[in-house]
Amino acid sequence: MRLRSALLAASLAGVLATPALAAPNDRKLDAEIERLRTAGKIPGVAVALIEDGKVARVVAKGVRNEKGDPLTPQTVMYAASITKATFAYYVMMLVDEGKLELDRPIAEYLPKPLPEYKAYADLAGDPRWRAITPRMLMTHSAGFPNFRWLNPDEKLDIKLDPGTRYAYSGEGINLMQFVIEQGLGLKVGEEMNRRLFQPLGMTRSSMVWRDDFAGDLADGQHEDGKWEAHDDRSSVKAAGSLDTTIADMGKLAAAMASGWGLSTQARAEFAKVSLPISSAHEFPPFATEENPDNARIGLGAGIGVVAFDGPQGHAFMKGGHNDITDNILVCVETGRRCVVILTNSGFGQRIFPRLVKAALGETGAPWAWEYGRLPPIAP
Repeated sequence: MRLRSALLAASLAGVLATPALAAPNDRKLDAEIERLRTAGKIPGVAVALIEDGKVARVVAKGVRNEKGDPLTPQTVMYAASITKATFAYYVMMLVDEGKLELDRPIAEYLPKPLPEYKAYADLAGDPRWRAITPRMLMTHSAGFPNFRWLNPDEKLDIKLDPGTRYAYSGEGINLMQFVIEQGLGLKVGEEMNRRLFQPLGMTRSSMVWRDDFAGDLADGQHEDGKWEAHDDRSSVKAAGSLDTTIADMGKLAAAMASGWGLSTQARAEFAKVSLPISSAHEFPPFATEENPDNARIGLGAGIGVVAFDGPQGHAFMKGGHNDITDNILVCVETGRRCVVILTNSGFGQRIFPRLVKAALGETGAPWAWEYGRLPPIAP
């Protein structure tokens, strides 16, 4: 235990290392961020750059609200679905400790059958739920819709046999949270704070709203220019309730890049391909069009992330989006390098390909798969 504690402390010190003094290319990157932000008509862009598993650069450009208050590295922004990757890292901690097995059916963790819980009563009569495993939930292959309210009757159903193919599902991620809370007796929001946010020094990150966020908070802008106030999320949702800052997300990305808090085996499991992806686009989840080029780049689902092989080798990514938020995390395993980009616009993707390339070089990220048909990209 003493040795493990010492190793974790040393690893944490590296993750939290103070960014180096401005390197020769820092000014060039900052200028490119601002140029793309302006060209893409994005109100606020925040970027964290990770090199060799350490935070190397954190910068915020633009404004956080309609009043024109500046966006800063400490401004609280909505993580959206990058929450899923954050939750996945916590899940791998449980796997590492033997509290959870990725390929053990969730039925073996729950005190009673899933349909006997009110939230999952819609699954009564469909025994396929018994085949679902944590790996299926975390690789979006349990067969659920993204969210039940997208169905005409707003009821939860299983549309594909579990484990057969990738189909993006927030329902699946939230069910994984439910299994942990009901089966292991752990409160996910509190545990993520204790296991991730506090030790990493992510002091302005939470899975639920905190009143102290209000003093420096980013609202979001729709494509038509209208502003919408930041949503104060009052319940933990593993699929997307994280509020955070770019400074905090830089620390988390450094942890992911370096493997902080995980064994070598668990960290490899997090980022490897568990399930090949053949679909031409991520959305809509149940579209049948396929792209044979996916196999060429080894596109597949990791645990809460999407993995691929690019010109720099193995890499993984996770996006997060709603009408007033667009975020991306891209990590290249070689050199333990990542970039995190948070925006308070529904169309930050306009600048992601060029900005990721400016930060990391060409990664080969599957932008067309992630976003379908990209909107006009900023020049």
